[in-house]
Amino acid sequence: MLYHLFKYLSETFDIPGAGLFNYLTFRAIFAGLISLIVSFCAGGAIIRLLRKKQIGETIRDLGLEGQISKKGTPTMGGIIIILAILSSALLVCDLSNIYTRLLLLTTVWCGGIGLADDCIKVFKHDKGGLSEKSKLTLQFILGLAVALIICFSEAIHTDELITTIPFVKAHEFNYAWLSPFKGQLGVYCTWCIYMAIIIFIILACSNGANLCDGMDGLAAGTSAIVGLVLGIMAWLGSSVVQSTYLNIMSVPGSGEVAVFMAAFVGALIGFLWYNAYPAQVFMGDTGSLAIGGIIGVTAVLIRKELILPILCGIFLMESLSVLLQRAYFKCTKRKYGQGRRIWKMTPLHHHYQKEGVEALVKAPAHAIPEAKIVTRFWIIGILLGIITLAIMKIR
Repeated sequence: MLYHLFKYLSETFDIPGAGLFNYLTFRAIFAGLISLIVSFCAGGAIIRLLRKKQIGETIRDLGLEGQISKKGTPTMGGIIIILAILSSALLVCDLSNIYTRLLLLTTVWCGGIGLADDCIKVFKHDKGGLSEKSKLTLQFILGLAVALIICFSEAIHTDELITTIPFVKAHEFNYAWLSPFKGQLGVYCTWCIYMAIIIFIILACSNGANLCDGMDGLAAGTSAIVGLVLGIMAWLGSSVVQSTYLNIMSVPGSGEVAVFMAAFVGALIGFLWYNAYPAQVFMGDTGSLAIGGIIGVTAVLIRKELILPILCGIFLMESLSVLLQRAYFKCTKRKYGQGRRIWKMTPLHHHYQKEGVEALVKAPAHAIPEAKIVTRFWIIGILLGIITLAIMKIR
């Protein structure tokens, strides 16, 4: 709103200073500051409200270090993140931009799924929340909608389905190479493959962030690092000069994605003030599903979806640990009559938090303090972010 107001004032009355909103760097910094302030200021009030309504986390004793002490900690704190992102984006972003609209839709939609899940857990005392089928169906609907808009909207340039991939000349990968057909049938097949990948990326990121949310500050800190890197790449890709110099893909209009991601990072940093160990509030599925969805859609919009396995390596390992643990447990149960485990407990971060050695993957018998695990995961996230930016120059 402020962007459109100052744009009008600059064009109509030529008011000094109004033109600052034409600069992406200024708006990105401004968006980050607004979301940080909103998150910080609104956080305390929302936490007090959650405590008053007795919206606290129910804890099952799984033998994890420091677990029981968290019982009753307010949850659904993702409301703070979503409020901060929306406040900042609506004020500073170009609301006529298709990328901004898609990211706002993603924030509201995924946040709504998470909020429904948290409400079922808290008010109906059903620890399962929304069924996996319901969650995946709703996420699939969002993924399909985003895929259709990206593929068929005139506001998005998708004449050639090209994306970014490291270690190859020009860092470009054409999805047409995956099609087994030629001619018009090949074109239709390419579109279908591209849409399927978009849907998969959105589902994978949203659920990966959800699995990562199991320790104080882990999901928020890791996601802020990912958001910062994506924002940098969106800003570089929006400039013809910068993208040409760095020889990376130019994505017209993606500068608004950089502004949105600045709001995203600011909101997460503000939330960390309350979520850092020992947490005063948990984000719940309201926050984790929303931030994962935003990361997935952002990567797709700026054509960086195929580098997510590196950038979001922590999300990937958390997800793989759960999938492999389940598969191995079922296979060994059928073979030996008793299920065996690869890790002491999944998602992966709980493997280091749990006492004992009863797993294929070795870890200290004594639990590692939660704050140390989170800090080490942050360090790994920073290294993965640096590697992601560095490989853009490796051919």
